[in-house]
Amino acid sequence: MKLASCLLPGAVLALAACAGARPAGPAAAAPVPGVEARFDWFEYSGDDSVYRAHGAGPREYVNPILAGFYPDPTICREGDDYYLATSSFAYYPGVPLFTSRDLVHWRQIGSILDRPSQLDLDSAGVSRGIFAPSLSCRPGKTWMITTLVDRGGNFLVTAPAPGGPWSDPVWLHFDGIDPSLFFDDDGKVYIVNNGLPAGPQLYGQGHRAIWIQEYDTTARRLVGPRTMIVDGGVDISQHPIWIEAPHVFKKDGWYYLTCAEGGTAEQHSEVVFRSRAVFGPYEPGPVEPILTQRHLDAARPFPVWATGHAQLVETQRGEWWAVFLGTRPYEDFTFNTGRETFLLPVHWQDGWPVILSGNQTVPYVVRAPDLPADSAAALPLSGNFTVRDEFQAPRLSSEWTFLRTVRQPFWDLTSHPGWLTLGARPATLEGVGQPALVVRRQQHAWATATAAMRYRPLAAGDEAGIVAFQGSDYWYFLGVTLQDGRPVIELQERAGNRTQGQTVVLATAPLGADAGSTIYLRIRARGASYDFSYAVSAGAWVPLVADADGTILSTKVAGGFVGTMLGMYAYHPGP
Repeated sequence: MKLASCLLPGAVLALAACAGARPAGPAAAAPVPGVEARFDWFEYSGDDSVYRAHGAGPREYVNPILAGFYPDPTICREGDDYYLATSSFAYYPGVPLFTSRDLVHWRQIGSILDRPSQLDLDSAGVSRGIFAPSLSCRPGKTWMITTLVDRGGNFLVTAPAPGGPWSDPVWLHFDGIDPSLFFDDDGKVYIVNNGLPAGPQLYGQGHRAIWIQEYDTTARRLVGPRTMIVDGGVDISQHPIWIEAPHVFKKDGWYYLTCAEGGTAEQHSEVVFRSRAVFGPYEPGPVEPILTQRHLDAARPFPVWATGHAQLVETQRGEWWAVFLGTRPYEDFTFNTGRETFLLPVHWQDGWPVILSGNQTVPYVVRAPDLPADSAAALPLSGNFTVRDEFQAPRLSSEWTFLRTVRQPFWDLTSHPGWLTLGARPATLEGVGQPALVVRRQQHAWATATAAMRYRPLAAGDEAGIVAFQGSDYWYFLGVTLQDGRPVIELQERAGNRTQGQTVVLATAPLGADAGSTIYLRIRARGASYDFSYAVSAGAWVPLVADADGTILSTKVAGGFVGTMLGMYAYHPGP
């Protein structure tokens, strides 16, 4: 059923509380025949002042290397090629995979989990699904191990080369999250992961432990004893929380164990341990943590927070580098871009790795690795840029993703060449089904998303347009729908408890004779404020709502682990 409306026909009005409810729709509903929206193009533009203040010169690069919602980075090297993957949670395909030859210029070559047989996200919460993948590059085979939260647990997949094809999951029967693989010199393989401590949780859920167990790659099962190698963290007397994201590597006869500690918010950090034996005992380093920003002045310019979840890699020229996650708030630890991937050099001091120490801040401009420069990707992932998809290719580009597992495509690029056609589905943004939603990441605090759409709603409840989507209870929709049987432009907001769990209509404007012709829609993010406009002829923008509350799209307000997504959406309530 259509949202309740208390707007006057023919007027542009702002509302405080005009709410209604509608059914969420079935989880795997098919598109409704004949109800579709067509998009001629979609343009994304980002313009953050930090990049104007900190421009990279020759042989330099700019952080973050993957801007926007690309958290929990993992990296491995195969010859001269580097591969990097990140968490994807309930977005599909799962685990985006990137490659580079210089650690700076990355291009996406696909996603590791791109078939329904590999990844079941049906009805998953937006911040559930795939947590913290870990890559391992080995001669003749590439490995990825991860956790599918709430539905199956830990599993691994393999491929003859990083580009795939990747296998179906091998399920691993142990508790916990954040597994990673370690291949020792003697041919033995081990899995390390975060799990509950051996004894009671002494100080709440944050008391966790790191475990290790041998893995038989032939029998494809865990063998031997399961051993706890870290209890709590660096100093359990200080009640450290959420020791996680473990990675083991070997150097100069030492087994090094790096872990995240402190949780994923402002207290996030990276710590290190080492041992002469793979099962320990592991001792913490003399200076801990080896990476954090939690002790720095919150008022510093262009702050980077929540740094941690790192993985180290050695280049073919003997340099060591670390990828890690961080956040870039626009105010008071508030950010809409999600957790992003950064790159920094690793320095070795008396046998211990250090990424940053003392009061060093995460630099935006850094000397590039001593590697031959790679070419820039067609889709930029860092700095200020503008990209425009005119949907001329036979397949969607890698910037686009979907919510939950796609079992029946609801879009096509061939029925109307040069247009992306979305078949409307009876699944809503606030439900747990799969809406007809095609989105890309918001990668800047100051960003603009613009689209050209043709769409004519046929029945009450029909709607199509563009969205700024953070989660099922936190989003904005700007598009075309019906009011009293007449097509209108409408702005909807859903803001959790603030809108009492309802979808609120903030403003509307009549379309009249322009219904069914090309409509232009624009969302402009300005940090904590979002502006919404439309046009019935190119460039003739009409403001609908200015200074809407953008903080509802932040992790601080909405919770969870994802970032804001921008894209296209079509809904029909069904028969």
